[in-house]
Amino acid sequence: MKFIHTSDWQIGRVVRFADDDTLGALQAERLEVIRRLGHLARQEGVTHVLVAGDVYEHETPAERTLHQPIERMREFPDLQWHLIPGNHDADQPEGVWARLLRSGLPANVQIHREPGPVLIDPAQNGWLLPAVLKRRHVLTDLTAYMDEAETPPDALRIGLAHGSVVGFGGESEAEHNPVALDRARRAGLAYLALGDWHGFCQIDARTVYSGTPETDRFTTGGGGGGEAVVVTLRGARAEPEITRHRTGRYLWKKLEDVVLTSGQDVLALEARIRGIAPDNPGVVLVWAAVSGLLPVEDMALYESTILKRLSGAVACLRLTGAPHLSAGTEDLDRFGAGGAVRAAAEQLLARSEAGGVEGQLAADALQRLFLFWQDMGAQAG
Repeated sequence: MKFIHTSDWQIGRVVRFADDDTLGALQAERLEVIRRLGHLARQEGVTHVLVAGDVYEHETPAERTLHQPIERMREFPDLQWHLIPGNHDADQPEGVWARLLRSGLPANVQIHREPGPVLIDPAQNGWLLPAVLKRRHVLTDLTAYMDEAETPPDALRIGLAHGSVVGFGGESEAEHNPVALDRARRAGLAYLALGDWHGFCQIDARTVYSGTPETDRFTTGGGGGGEAVVVTLRGARAEPEITRHRTGRYLWKKLEDVVLTSGQDVLALEARIRGIAPDNPGVVLVWAAVSGLLPVEDMALYESTILKRLSGAVACLRLTGAPHLSAGTEDLDRFGAGGAVRAAAEQLLARSEAGGVEGQLAADALQRLFLFWQDMGAQAG
C-alpha cells in the first residue's frame, strides 16, 4: 500500500507582519499546495492522502475559507482524502466539521470524527486508525485505544493523529495532546502518521511528522516545512519506505547576528539573501537581526541596497534592529561651512554623543538628515 502523509495545512492562516499583498499571496499558496499534493499523488501512483489534522487555522472559518480546500480536493476524484481534526480545528459541536458535513462533501473526501479502525483499502487490507480531537487541548493520549483496536490478521494498521510525542529528543513532555513515544510498537502499527509539528521529524522507523506542505515560519536552517511524505508499506511487519518530497513554494529564512560595519558587509548581506533563490527572489521571506555601525556613505548604501532594492525583490524583508550611523565632526562638512542645516546637524551630533534615549533619537534624526541631504545632492546632480 502506498499513500501520502501530510498535515497542518492551516487554511486561513494570517501572518501579521506581512503587508496585504504578501499575506494574500501566502494564503493563496496554502491552497495551491493542495493541488501540488494531488499531482504528487498521481505522479507516485498513490490513491490515498492522509491529512493529520489542522486543515484549518481556526475553528470558525468564513464560509468561503471553509469550502476552499474541499474544492481543491474535489478536483482529484481519483484520490481519497482522509481528514482528521487538529488542535486548531477540533471537532466541536456545530464546529467546522459539522458545518462541512451539513453542506455536503465530495465522495472522495472522508472526515474521520470517531476513533476506531476503518477499512480504507480492501485490496491491500489497509486499515486506518484515526485519533480525534474533540477539544483544542486534552490531557489524555487519544492514540491509546489503538493498542486494543481489532483488525483482521496481517492488516496494514495505519495510525493517524495530531499531537506531541512525549519525551522525544530530551524535550519536556507535552502537557497537551500527548502521544506515547512507542505507540506504533505497542499498537502494532505499520505506520503512525502525525501532525502538529510543522517540520519533518522521524521519531522512529514507523512514526513520522510530515510537517506542513507550505512553509509558515522562519528557521535558521532546514526543518521549517514545505514537504510531504510518500509512504510505501510492503507488509504489516515490513519497515515502511519513506520518501520526502518538496511541495512548498516559499522559502523562509532567519539570519541571526548580522553585523554591518562597512559597505562590503552591506553588499555581502544583499548577495546572501539573493543567493537563497537566485532565479526567483520573489519566493523568499527573510527575517534578519541587524546591528553594527556604518559611516555615512555606507549607511546610504544600506538604505538604497537593502531597504529599497532588496525589499522590493523578495516577498518579505523583516528586519529586527538596524545599523547605527558612525559620524563625526568631519562628516558635518557635507552640509557646508555654515547655515541652518549645518547648525542643526551640529546640535544633533552633540546630543547623540550624550547618549541616552534623547541621544538615540538625535542619532536617528542625524542619520535621516545625512541621507536626505545625500539624496538631494544626487537629484541636483
